[in-house]
Amino acid sequence: LIVESNVCGNNTLIDPTIFNSRACESSAAGCVMWKQSPPSLLDSLIKMFMDIGNVPVENQIIPGQGGLQVFLILCAVIAVPCLLLPKPYILKWEHEKQSQMGHRLEDEHDTELGPAGGHGGHGHGHGEEFDFGEEMVHQMIHTIEYVLGCISNTASYLRLWALSLAHAQLSEVFWEKTVVEIGLESADTMMIFICIGAWACFTVGVLMGMESLSAFLHALRLHWVEFMNKFYFGDGYKFMPFAFNDIGSVLGETVE
Repeated sequence: LIVESNVCGNNTLIDPTIFNSRACESSAAGCVMWKQSPPSLLDSLIKMFMDIGNVPVENQIIPGQGGLQVFLILCAVIAVPCLLLPKPYILKWEHEKQSQMGHRLEDEHDTELGPAGGHGGHGHGHGEEFDFGEEMVHQMIHTIEYVLGCISNTASYLRLWALSLAHAQLSEVFWEKTVVEIGLESADTMMIFICIGAWACFTVGVLMGMESLSAFLHALRLHWVEFMNKFYFGDGYKFMPFAFNDIGSVLGETVE
């Protein structure tokens, strides 16, 4: 949505965008009162690429989900040549159109001046020359970033799922090794109490700390990768935060 608003606001409709289907599925899954366990979004994401077009009943969120997933995958694949090829040619066509318009205006200007105006108006250029090779390389970089972003953004969800699963299994291992194998097998009340305390410390200190840290790091990464790449290009412009004091100082200098 941010990309769409930027494209419409900047009037650059030649920049194609793609909508995140995970947001639609999350909204659809959250708006339904499921009689049984709700479908797993991670399983549907994995099987969307591993088993294209086939959606198990337990992962069915909306009618026609299989066909919609095939359509989205085709859109993602078709977007690669659409990102790479059309934009440089469209920019070249626009540049040639502007050059022809500039020549036409010069001819009209020379006609109005007549012979007295001389031939002195033909020496200046018509702006910078369009470098098609440079524009093609620039667009190729954006295309590579798009492909890597598709893989990286998808892998981010899988990585979160894998870490959560590993932490849950680690908690079960702590429970088995401390409370069950040491505490309960010893049949000693004090030993059971000590083992439960040790398991609680492991769970709170290690697991919750690791889970919170991983969630924070992944949230930071997802914000930088998935959110910032919707509008941030890193072109080298210094970031100037908005401040009313700066506006007042600029206005004061202008008045003076």
